[in-house]
Amino acid sequence: MLRLKVKEVAEKKQVSMHKLSQQAQVSYNIVRRLFNNPYQIVNTDTLGRLVDALDCEVEEILERVKNDEAGEDT
Repeated sequence: MLRLKVKEVAEKKQVSMHKLSQQAQVSYNIVRRLFNNPYQIVNTDTLGRLVDALDCEVEEILERVKNDEAGEDT
């Protein structure tokens, strides 16, 4: 299972949800869902936009976790 670390990377770079939404040209609601649920399904276009906006590599916002580590967030 993959876990998105969008919130962690954005906070580290001091990028708010609103600013990320604007820079990535992704709806605020999608960004909010990704911040609140790191196991949210996301398409590759959105992922690419987020990576570009955060000026990072895909590997920085994706983390592989075992299903039992995911807990109730799935």
